[in-house]
Amino acid sequence: MLLRARVVLPISAPPIFGGAVRVLGNRVTALGRAADLPALPGEEVRELGEVALLPGLINAHCHLDYSTLRNAITAPAGFTEWVQRLNSIKRQLSNDDILDAIQRGYTEAQRFGTTTICSMAAFPDLVPQLPPAPLRTWWFYEMIDIRHRITSEEVVTGALSFFETRKDGLTQFGLNPHAPYTASLLLYRLARVCAEQNGMPLTTHVSESLEESEMFENGSGPLHQFLEGLQRPMHDCGHDTPFGWLWRNGAIGKDWLLAHLNDLKASDFSLLETLSPDQFPHVVHCPGSHAYFNHPPFPFTKLAGLGLNICVGTDSLASTDSLSLLGELRKLQLREPALSAEDLLHTVTLAPARALGKAGELGCLEPGALADLIAIPCVGPVEQAAAECVAFTGFVPWMMVDGKISTFETL
Repeated sequence: MLLRARVVLPISAPPIFGGAVRVLGNRVTALGRAADLPALPGEEVRELGEVALLPGLINAHCHLDYSTLRNAITAPAGFTEWVQRLNSIKRQLSNDDILDAIQRGYTEAQRFGTTTICSMAAFPDLVPQLPPAPLRTWWFYEMIDIRHRITSEEVVTGALSFFETRKDGLTQFGLNPHAPYTASLLLYRLARVCAEQNGMPLTTHVSESLEESEMFENGSGPLHQFLEGLQRPMHDCGHDTPFGWLWRNGAIGKDWLLAHLNDLKASDFSLLETLSPDQFPHVVHCPGSHAYFNHPPFPFTKLAGLGLNICVGTDSLASTDSLSLLGELRKLQLREPALSAEDLLHTVTLAPARALGKAGELGCLEPGALADLIAIPCVGPVEQAAAECVAFTGFVPWMMVDGKISTFETL
């Protein structure tokens, strides 16, 4: 199939005015100027018109399970209060409620141009009940051991048995020791070994809030009090920052996707400065969720200046208003006006592809890449195509996932 568009935005290369992309099966095989890429005998040609054709967007951190909770929790006074409200709501959800939420989340994400999504699985036992995924999906099995009357080893064993039961062409898996306040150091270490042996990515929430920092640095605060009341062992508190505690104890390391990092301290940056680029973790920033909790300014420039790979995700609809990645980019742009549209698009294409170990396959248009593409209306100068894409607020009218076409009418 030959796809022709007013502009082709490969992301990994300069834009092409009057461009074309050839797809064979589920792979991109060629791209260039349409004049230089004529149709092959018998090849289907799709004239997409006045659009920019670019790689599908990658949501590096989401909770599809909570996609029916938009506006369910008004902005709380603090993070702990939000956790308590969320837990109360979760206890009232039926299995059908959760399955419906996941399907609604998929539909919303797809309409806004997401073709790959990293979703945390708070209810992993329900994932096998889902129909085949409409998007390329990494389900990160949520792992918590401090509130359960089972051992860390049993949590890992349960995760491995879950992975053996699910087969789906677009579905892959990772591990998500939830956060340092809900997962022990032992669980982090076991998850790391398990993931390395099975070739799975790892993610965790860390340094998400001021209350998490207060708990680990000072051994006090609302989150400390709440978890102590749940009989969580508190011996790890009062020593270090959340990020510092996990890193210095070997619980996390290079190639982890670290969600949030909203409250890094001077000692955290000093630690990062001692690392070489091949030791860096990846960072996932969620601008909408960050604003919802009124966190201190996210240190984007400082982290980028150190050379860390920064991705953007939506987080869940329990703490943001939309699963639109372009909407998240516009929120980030307000906070970081120096970022170009090309820089912004990088955070939802090349950056998360690299974090998932899929550089050259996802988040770019080049020979050998997976055929995950979207088309966004584009009528201005080619130099402004990236900016037009970031500014687009509607539903994406055309997309291809794994070589199969969808249009807005079918979503």
